[in-house]
Amino acid sequence: MATATATAGAGAPGPAAPAAAAGTPASGGAAPGSQGVLIGDRLYSGVLITLENCLLPDDKLRFTPSMSSGLDTDTETDLRVVGCELIQAAGILLRLPQVAMATGQVLFQRFFYTKSFVKHSMEHVSMACVHLASKIEEAPRRIRDVINVFHRLRHLREKKKPVPLLLDQDYVNLKNQIIKAERRVLKELGFCVHVKHPHKIIVMYLQVLECERNRHLVQTSWNYMNDSLRTDVFVRFQPESIACACIYLAARTLEIPLPNRPHWFLLFGATEEEIQEICLKILQLYTRKKVDLTHLEGEVEKRRYALDEAKAQAKGLLPGGTQVLDSTSRFSPAPKPELGVTPFPGPGGAGRVTFLRLVVPSPAGSRESRGIPQGRPRRQAFPTLCEECPEESGGREESQGRQPGERLAEGARGSKSEWESRAELFQVPVAIRFS
Repeated sequence: MATATATAGAGAPGPAAPAAAAGTPASGGAAPGSQGVLIGDRLYSGVLITLENCLLPDDKLRFTPSMSSGLDTDTETDLRVVGCELIQAAGILLRLPQVAMATGQVLFQRFFYTKSFVKHSMEHVSMACVHLASKIEEAPRRIRDVINVFHRLRHLREKKKPVPLLLDQDYVNLKNQIIKAERRVLKELGFCVHVKHPHKIIVMYLQVLECERNRHLVQTSWNYMNDSLRTDVFVRFQPESIACACIYLAARTLEIPLPNRPHWFLLFGATEEEIQEICLKILQLYTRKKVDLTHLEGEVEKRRYALDEAKAQAKGLLPGGTQVLDSTSRFSPAPKPELGVTPFPGPGGAGRVTFLRLVVPSPAGSRESRGIPQGRPRRQAFPTLCEECPEESGGREESQGRQPGERLAEGARGSKSEWESRAELFQVPVAIRFS
């Protein structure tokens, strides 16, 4: 599987691909007088198709999204370690090949350099990475099996007796969340999920050094490489440098001499600075204290609550969700009536009043329970709007031998007016001014 990346801007890091840049892009065209590729409305310096791993720039490695959410560096590192350990343990229970577990851990590390632990559940993303990696490495597992394995690991971690997972609504919701998390991982990684692992590279390099018969050296180098998956070295260095660092660390541990005039790793393109940095990150794993996942989840929940509270205050809402009343506002804080006639001052002065009558559908239930006769049409359940104020037209009604207000009653029994038909059609409040 090839990885396709588009580099924006002329000064973006990474090797350029002149052949790809010179060709006709799939969408868009080359901008006149420029050395880039126009895809949509953005100009890219080139399209690179490669099988190499995606490495992150230093600015993204120094300041992560979790730090911007207020999470400290130690807590973030612990969450990364615990998440990778969960993926490794779940892969063993699911009987996945080691390459699938390694792919899941690398995808996990990449994702949380683009998203925050505060805004995305570490456990849900771990499940999604296991499920996605199993499909990438052609050893697919069902989501139900992944959920069952993580459910058992949680009970063992909390020292509880494992019980079967109930297939209730909570299980359905969790399954949907994992599916959404998997789609989110693919979206954030741009569907670049290819991972080049140093497993075979270690064996090949030891064959060049004529040390492949030393099984202890091969196994120790392999173990160091598997432990390095819990760090972020796979988003910082190429797999060839990681393989050289694992061999170097294993040879120093077992006190096996390797060529040093010149250093053997220079033959494979690695530098001494890279070797030392990778070895230091691997050795730091063995000095870290074992952390409690419940404590880490509590820290994340505190930061999530602080972010929600800050958003609520920024939107003018109290933490409880109550709207903050503005004393300088010209609107009354009293709630508006749900049904009835609400007076508002009209444009003609104090003597002219505009009335607003809310038109709503009739309540549910039988026609008899709503007080509607059997012979009356169902559409008459809507209140009738009159086009003439009965109070001000009282003189004309009395001259016609009727009492004031009888015209409104007749309107309710008669046919609908044009205003009422429109109100029933759109079901919106209708304002009528009486003069």
